[in-house]
Amino acid sequence: MSPFTMTMLLSSLATGTIITATSFHWLMAWIGLELNTLAIIPIISKQHHPRATEAATKYFLTQAAASALILFSSTINAWQSGSWDIMQMTNNTSNILLTMALAMKLGLAPTHFWLPEVLQGSSMKTALIISTWQKLAPMALIIIANNNLSIMVLMTMGMLSAIVGGWGGLNQTQTRKIMAYSSIAHLGWMSVITPLMTKLLILNLVIYIMMTTSMFLVLILSKSKTLQDTSTLLALSPTLMIFTMLTLLSLGGLPPLTGFIPKWLILQELTTQNLQMMATFLALSALLSLFFYLRLTYVMTLTTPPNTTMFKYKWRFKSLNNTTLMSITLSLSILLLPITPLIML
Repeated sequence: MSPFTMTMLLSSLATGTIITATSFHWLMAWIGLELNTLAIIPIISKQHHPRATEAATKYFLTQAAASALILFSSTINAWQSGSWDIMQMTNNTSNILLTMALAMKLGLAPTHFWLPEVLQGSSMKTALIISTWQKLAPMALIIIANNNLSIMVLMTMGMLSAIVGGWGGLNQTQTRKIMAYSSIAHLGWMSVITPLMTKLLILNLVIYIMMTTSMFLVLILSKSKTLQDTSTLLALSPTLMIFTMLTLLSLGGLPPLTGFIPKWLILQELTTQNLQMMATFLALSALLSLFFYLRLTYVMTLTTPPNTTMFKYKWRFKSLNNTTLMSITLSLSILLLPITPLIML
């Protein structure tokens, strides 16, 4: 793909997200989402491989169905109330349909079926875009229309996503699929806290994007597509291996690391709101996710790679990749816990 075409597609992707995030009219929000979807399709299918074409088709059909559902719910509301304003969703049916549509856009369970398949069929860089940037537009709509969404549907889908994200990742050997189920689990936590405190949703989203970006950048640098490939990271860079191990533990939400901040504050807020059962359920579901992060950590740090020349002297070959962004995100994904009191103020 030519640099000009890629620039056009990426700028369209950014424009679509910005249009959706800044709109107050449902038609403009829908146009932004459609622009976003149409820009990412050629990026997914640029490999000219059957798996990439399949992933692009699945992504397009799912996103088109979700966009149609958003348009349908907003039309019902406009028919009843005469208003296309995002903030004025008064019809209960419209609210439920809208919640379901945004959940499908994000990949929340039980509408998560497309996310692991699409990520597996895409390249690592495209998977990074889908896991991070593509979550911004639906999340912006959730934040704007927060008071009008169906609380019961949102919390049920959130709890289901937390458990499905943990269970689904247990049996995976492909790193992209593991990251996809990790994404589903994190989005579950975000949707559970949405009706209670939007500030925590934004915090969780920022930290999730930061940790996922750093993890994908490591996988891109080390060309690790499977669980077995990650065992050669020690030969590439021992320092990077240690940082990656800590980032994985941070994704799991272990206490001294950045990933513990959102989990801690969300559980605290749930118990404050007398939702102890939900808090317990979420905390237990986090153990499932932690298991496959620990398995990835174990393979990466405690197993011996094949001792061929290519692996043994891998560190000798100069990397051509720019690692500035990776260094920043890896550090932030590990060391931000001390700023928690500033967030809580």
